[in-house]
Amino acid sequence: MNKPVRRIAIFCGLLVLALMIRDNWLQFVQADELKNNKHNLRVTIARYSQPRGNIIVDGQAITGSDQVNGITYKYKRSYKDGAMWAPVTGYSSQVYGSKYLEGVEDKILTGDDDRLFFNRTIDMITGKGKKGGDVITTLNAKAQEAAFKGLGDKKGAVAAIDPRTGKILALASTPSYDPSTIAGANDTEAWKKLNADKDQPILNRALRQTYPPGSTFKLVTASAALENGLYGSVDQNTQSPVPYYLPDTQNVPLKNEGTIQCKDVSMREALRVSCNSVFGKISGDLGNDKMRAEAQKFGFNNNNLMTPVGVAESVYPKDNRPQNAMDGIGQASNRATPLQMAMVGAAIANNGKLMQPYMVDKLRAPNLNVIDTTQPKELSQPLTPEHAQQLQSAMETVVKDGTGQAAQIDNVRVGGKTGTAQNGVDNSGKPYAWFVSYAMTDKGSPVAVAVVIEGDKDTARDDVAGGKLAAPIAKNVMQAVLSTSK
Repeated sequence: MNKPVRRIAIFCGLLVLALMIRDNWLQFVQADELKNNKHNLRVTIARYSQPRGNIIVDGQAITGSDQVNGITYKYKRSYKDGAMWAPVTGYSSQVYGSKYLEGVEDKILTGDDDRLFFNRTIDMITGKGKKGGDVITTLNAKAQEAAFKGLGDKKGAVAAIDPRTGKILALASTPSYDPSTIAGANDTEAWKKLNADKDQPILNRALRQTYPPGSTFKLVTASAALENGLYGSVDQNTQSPVPYYLPDTQNVPLKNEGTIQCKDVSMREALRVSCNSVFGKISGDLGNDKMRAEAQKFGFNNNNLMTPVGVAESVYPKDNRPQNAMDGIGQASNRATPLQMAMVGAAIANNGKLMQPYMVDKLRAPNLNVIDTTQPKELSQPLTPEHAQQLQSAMETVVKDGTGQAAQIDNVRVGGKTGTAQNGVDNSGKPYAWFVSYAMTDKGSPVAVAVVIEGDKDTARDDVAGGKLAAPIAKNVMQAVLSTSK
């Protein structure tokens, strides 16, 4: 072979070798990456080539799969009472992907999860099409309906938890949307309209929106006072002056709204009528480090909270002394999700033990075999049983004879705390109305509820607003849970 031919042969051999290396690299190294790439249309086509598994509440599917006449896709997702369940299900769209449970549990719902390998193998042998598994939730349908209808046309959210286990029982957010309207391949206009809406119906306010918690945060401040030995009892005189001047300021007073009597009152009385001066002083006396430490035991400053849907981080900040005093009454830079404040109420109701909140009870294969079950897990112990029981007594005083009387339920122990959080520069925006509560039976507390309503035209600038607007919703949710609890 002459020299030029030999060079060409070597060069061609190198090209073949490079092609083989590249082909093997794609097949054995990059295969999974390419298979799951969001730009790989084959993945989406395969996902909608058969019905998805369902999301289940109280034994009933709240999702479905409708057969369509499209050339590319055979099925698209459908939803029952979609707007009510959107904060739980999220959406599964042929164009815009999946979110919330639809996204987190996508592999189970499509049948691609490795735990469904046996089912896929049997289907291949028998010639059946691949089937998706089901996601069985912890949600309570009656509680969810009470929360969603209670919010009505208001902008706000509700989160309800079983304090004993951490099971999420209700998760409502308004305004909402029907995920069915964006499930198909030709729903671009509906998608654009949703994302352009200034009221943000696609936002999950229960999990993904943080608010100043206002006076509901005084429950955490009271816990910090007891846990750090500042006061030995909720009935001890706090020796609180009125006005209380913010530390390191030129006598800037922390105002109490209205004509309530707050001088030297106990924490029980201060919670009953919601004294800013008492709890601002507690936060100032304890200091930022101790306040942050107690808030973190309740779940604040945790950016890894999963339900399994991710939750926005609630924040108790590192702050200077005057700001820390404001943080202690739920203002300044203090921010919380509705789920976080439900966790506060749940920990107190559960004798100081905070359970990890979760909304997926079981994952089920197409043959109805359970392939995974969520076990309740303790997250932390924010306060001792003795201190928790003292706060339960004080919260029940709020409902019996304070700002939370609208949450009373006959023959049931109900504890609560109202709140109205300032909003905007110099309190220029409409305030947020809050209510955090629990219902207690002889078997413990089956439910803790947090309700927040964004600036309503009827929202007054005092704690009565939380009792007037949010407490009745919480009451209805608690009654719904009590009617179905065992």
